Amino acid sequence: MPHIQLPENVPGIRSLVMYRPDTGKPLYQLAQILLREDSPLSPAERELIATYVSNKNTCTFCSCSHAAAARYLYQDEANTVDLVLEDYQNAPISDKIKALLTIAGKVQADARTVSEEDIQLARSAGANDRDIHDTVLIAATFCMFNRYVDGLATLTPTDSTVYAQMGERMGTLGYVLPTKS
Repeated sequence: MPHIQLPENVPGIRSLVMYRPDTGKPLYQLAQILLREDSPLSPAERELIATYVSNKNTCTFCSCSHAAAARYLYQDEANTVDLVLEDYQNAPISDKIKALLTIAGKVQADARTVSEEDIQLARSAGANDRDIHDTVLIAATFCMFNRYVDGLATLTPTDSTVYAQMGERMGTLGYVLPTKS
């Protein structure tokens, strides 16, 4: 049960955006910019970073919804998402994404531990400044989103089909403000 009065049957951050559209709008705009707009990283890779950080933060809503979006975007390689969550170092992803996930994981745990060696490893695997910047910002942003969603105890569905629908919506429409029903 949410800690504050939120729209009924609206899960996760969507309920918080409906509660405070004035703060929700810039959060959704930031998500849209980070996860869908121009970037050297694909939308699937960026969703994977968001999923990885949300999973490390044990935010069920964000982890499940963004995993569903990443699966939708990976299409025939949807199982990549689950393999990354099991053991990203042995998952079928590029060395560049492995290095970026290492950086994202350090941002999630304690951003001050991101080292020059981590950055050099990412660079040697093909990452550029924009890849590194966007990875750190996605990781930091999702730490905030995860704490926002969990800190107010928003509705977290348990039905995987609900997340699959969210994933398809996010994969096709991106991050659009919810409307009151």
